[in-house]
Amino acid sequence: MKKNDNDVGILLMFQNRNDALSDQQAFRNDMEFGVAAEDMGFGRVWAVEHHFDNYSMSPDNFVELAWIAGKTERIKLGVGAAILPWNDPLRVAEKILLLDHLSNGRVVLALGRGLAKIEYDGFRIPMNEARERFDEAAEMVVRAIETGICEGQGTFYKQPARKLRPGPIRTFMDRIQTVAATSPESQMTAARIGGAIMSYVTADDRKLANGLDNYRKYFAEFHPDRKPPLPVLTDVTYCHKDPDIAAERAYQYVGNAFDMVVSHYEMDGDHFNSTKGYQSYASGAQALREGGREAAIKAYVPTQLWGTPDQIIDRFRKRIAVTGPYTPNFQFSAGGAPQDEVLAGAELFAEKVLPTIAEIVGEEKEKLAA
Repeated sequence: MKKNDNDVGILLMFQNRNDALSDQQAFRNDMEFGVAAEDMGFGRVWAVEHHFDNYSMSPDNFVELAWIAGKTERIKLGVGAAILPWNDPLRVAEKILLLDHLSNGRVVLALGRGLAKIEYDGFRIPMNEARERFDEAAEMVVRAIETGICEGQGTFYKQPARKLRPGPIRTFMDRIQTVAATSPESQMTAARIGGAIMSYVTADDRKLANGLDNYRKYFAEFHPDRKPPLPVLTDVTYCHKDPDIAAERAYQYVGNAFDMVVSHYEMDGDHFNSTKGYQSYASGAQALREGGREAAIKAYVPTQLWGTPDQIIDRFRKRIAVTGPYTPNFQFSAGGAPQDEVLAGAELFAEKVLPTIAEIVGEEKEKLAA
């Protein structure tokens, strides 16, 4: 397998836990890691879109990826994701096509709906409109980047037909992911769009498998003549040759990352009950309030892939035996982990883990294409 000829990715979150670093340094750390990922051998580098706090300082992932594109040649560039309710669909489509030209066709795309109240309030968009806005905009964007024409006559986006220049280089139908969490509605939306489902790992393997099975069922209903593409699943990880150190640091940094998730998304809030399209989060929020954050963190950390290289490979094999094959993605820089540990862990992973799991994923993709 040629270097970077795989779909295993890293995720850049641009976190600054407790504002321990200057924003400039925290941001620069992830940008430099994104460039280094190519020489390490990873196939994809993903950059998120988030706003307004230190959970993720990443207001424009298209700009970030354009910078990385100029310093790399082979690694695919993952827009992970474009949060459609916060952005005009015409501009999203234009940015996708422009980044694809700048990178010689290296873009892979995820479309997302967003979950954080702080971000919806900041953009003055009612969360009650999120699902309808996403559904309407997603159809416009997918059609626009395929045809080069953006138009829409929906409730939220009345867009006169306009030709996009520069136009499409090649199809995106094998390059689209839809960010979806655990709700059947999100899984159905992802299937209808026709791309791969993309999600963080937030539960044990069996619960994860149930959600993926739902997605595959919906995909078969919407696209009976196609096989569903491999899901993309992201773990927060820590890799070290010493198992005791790996476990200690995972419970520290992976646990910190989940703590930041709870705070940013207000996962223990009571607003989900009355927010259209997000009611499926209400029961989880209640359980979190009743059980407490510390218990939730302790339950979350073991669901992630971390440890020594052999431990990570073993857990990956055991997971896919339950969930079926998927494309793995990893967040190394998380929860306040120092940059030297992030890079050392990623380099060890790239040397000892990446070749094996890339081969496994490659074999599964070949089966899918057969």
